[in-house]
Amino acid sequence: MYWLQPISLAGTLILANTCMAANTTSPSGSSSILTYVDPNVPTGVPIAGDYDGRYRPQIHFSPPKHFMNDPNGMFRDDQGTWHLYYQYNPTGVVAGNQHWGHATSKDLYHWVNQPIALFPPKKNQYIFSGSAITDPNNTSGFFPSQGNGIVAIYTLAEYDEDGAPGPQTQAIAYSHDGGYTFTPYHENPVIPSNSSQFRDPKVIWYKDHWVMVVAYAQEFEIGIFTSPNLKEWKHASNFSHTGLLTLQWECPNLVPIPYLDADGTKQDDMWLLAISVNPGAPLGGSTTQYYPGQFNGTHFDAVDNAARIADFGKDNYAGQFFYGTAEDEPPIYLGWASNWQYTQVVPTGEEGWRSAMTVPRRSWLTKAKRIGWKLVTEPYDLAPVMGPQLASNNSLVNGSLTVDFANVASNALYWEANITGLPPTGIAESATLNFAFLAPQTGESVRGGYYLGGDTPFFIDRGGARGFDNVFFTDKFSTNSLIDSGSWRMSGIVDRSILEVFLDGGVESATVNYFSTQPLTLMVLGTADMPDGTDVSIAVYALESAWARMADGGDGLVHGNQTRNGTASESETRLLGVTF
Repeated sequence: MYWLQPISLAGTLILANTCMAANTTSPSGSSSILTYVDPNVPTGVPIAGDYDGRYRPQIHFSPPKHFMNDPNGMFRDDQGTWHLYYQYNPTGVVAGNQHWGHATSKDLYHWVNQPIALFPPKKNQYIFSGSAITDPNNTSGFFPSQGNGIVAIYTLAEYDEDGAPGPQTQAIAYSHDGGYTFTPYHENPVIPSNSSQFRDPKVIWYKDHWVMVVAYAQEFEIGIFTSPNLKEWKHASNFSHTGLLTLQWECPNLVPIPYLDADGTKQDDMWLLAISVNPGAPLGGSTTQYYPGQFNGTHFDAVDNAARIADFGKDNYAGQFFYGTAEDEPPIYLGWASNWQYTQVVPTGEEGWRSAMTVPRRSWLTKAKRIGWKLVTEPYDLAPVMGPQLASNNSLVNGSLTVDFANVASNALYWEANITGLPPTGIAESATLNFAFLAPQTGESVRGGYYLGGDTPFFIDRGGARGFDNVFFTDKFSTNSLIDSGSWRMSGIVDRSILEVFLDGGVESATVNYFSTQPLTLMVLGTADMPDGTDVSIAVYALESAWARMADGGDGLVHGNQTRNGTASESETRLLGVTF
């Protein structure tokens, strides 16, 4: 994780003179460990949030209040519950005072806000990004009488009284109750350091040992460490100076990933190393690059030195892959849907919160036409939030389809478009499939489209939304998406202030924030100058709010898990329609 400027600690709530004990007593009865808790930060109870704001996404995760950035510690437990931790400032709508917020889900869309999971150990240290794993074989020794222990691995970042950065070290904490409360390891840090640029550990299990990738941020190196027990770590190798250097590397992820050919047939398994870079992305600010390759337990070897960018939009950064997915299931990715160039000034702060996550995405590798290795991502099963079909057309050739979704309470849509029967040559450069989302009262718009001829560019233009103006909030994005085998497809999600598009089955994808002064409630899809023999099919669906049914306390707020025992309350269970 990265801050645009040094944090001034003097005179802030962070330096309140009260030191209180966080709820870190383990169920086995070990002594609680004092941690520094700002008197304005609640312990043991979740923060309530208003999820009905104009900009508040309805199927994307966002924090109940205040500022969120990197996803952290994502894992699926042995009961099938997904856990999301995240960088969280519980006292303001800008970065700082970093804790680990926490939410859980049974389907990756309906999230239950949980109490804050990790607190700083003292007033001048903060809990930066990291990961979490399950330890069923008790390799750590923390869980002698259980098989579902959780260990969090994270960066402790220290600052002096003037806000100057000090050492960043790697620490661990363990949980006996499934990841809801944690006890910091009494011999932290497990990897000491004198560097102020050494952070964001991601840990996985490899055959018979643990593996950590961690960033030497301003040296453009990813350190690979190994451990038998999560406590004692040995440096094994470095991956460095490949692809985009920008100004620093952050948030590395190393994950086994399937390789599927163009027909969806599984080929050899591969590995993927993803590295977030900021600032200095090609579009400005933040982005993620990735490397396909092989890993032998100590060394990662990329297939080549190319720089591959995971998103052609500007608002997908610091993503992680969930730990604990099934071996026969593609890894599941979730990213932070923002950009450090403007994240601390976007207008969602007027609603008391800032930042959301991308939708969860299934991920795999393929080889695309001419381009070669590509990371493919597509939305994880949308069935839990899929609403009724609003419109369809099986032959939208040189025509348009208008969808009024003003009555869709969530103000969120999913759509698909499929083009078939394209000739191998002779497609006019003006041949196009395009879409626009409009605010009828103000004429504001967010639009995009695909030109089938020439170099086949796809574009997104958020410049027609007039709710936010910032020199770094660039408004137009484009990519190339080559036609293969005479067909091409697109799908997308629009969700109040986030647009995500997936081209040709997710070979290309973009995440874009937008802020209109009035809701976008009209969708227009159209085609023009399509070649003879071409068919275009369109389907548009409403998406149902994942948050609306949670606001059942009589005050319109989502209160989260009030039971304090690591499970959803009776009302939450009823509203989610799941059994615990």
